[in-house]
Amino acid sequence: MRRILVIGIGAGDPEQLTLRAVRALNEADAFFLLDKGRAKRDLIDLREEILRQHVTRADYRVIEDRDPTRDRTTPTSDRTGAYTQGVDDWRQARADIYERLIRDELADGECGAFLVWGDPALYDSTLGILADVLARGTVSFEHEVIPGISAVSSLAARHRTGLNRVGGAVQITTGRRLASGFPAEADDVVVMLDAHQTFTDFADDPSLHIYWGAYLGTPDELLASGPLPEAAPRITALREEARARKGWIMDTYLLRRTAPE
Repeated sequence: MRRILVIGIGAGDPEQLTLRAVRALNEADAFFLLDKGRAKRDLIDLREEILRQHVTRADYRVIEDRDPTRDRTTPTSDRTGAYTQGVDDWRQARADIYERLIRDELADGECGAFLVWGDPALYDSTLGILADVLARGTVSFEHEVIPGISAVSSLAARHRTGLNRVGGAVQITTGRRLASGFPAEADDVVVMLDAHQTFTDFADDPSLHIYWGAYLGTPDELLASGPLPEAAPRITALREEARARKGWIMDTYLLRRTAPE
């Protein structure tokens, strides 16, 4: 039986891998990396640096394939189902690649690994896609999930703050959902996958405080915080400059109702 490891590798710092993740890296015969193109080559380079730092065996293989292009022409606010269909089509294209890699690049009894940014359980498609591959019945494998330090945990640590306050709850959501309005039942909201700087929709609210981070755990890390009306223009400028310089950006932020004491 083939074996697959889904390894959470943290938000970008090779030193943030757990001891279990390091052990898992050394169990793998092959690592599957999906190339997102020249603009995002940094994501492949960081994964390869993790392998150089933590894998002690010399006989492992690195197998790269091209990540399928996702249709982003439909706005995320679309309510007709076109956005969801575009995501489903992209996932199925990825499933085709995963299926072929596992079937053709792993012999029976070998172990392959997918290195997942952050934590595999938080806004990542790898586990769902592997479930789709298994449901097809064309290739059999066992798989194990190794949790990682998420961008959410890294953001809170870098800003030296907790995610929730005494007796309170924290909600983790996406920029697309935040665009529908600030959650009524939450005072602490973590926002991920926000390509449109949705926090600017609330920039006139003096009761909100923001903790923002981009490229967390990497040499390019950017941090900013403060009352939202004051911090929003500064973060927007930082974000635009960084995206122009690198060609891509991954950022996460915490919106907190009422400024911290």
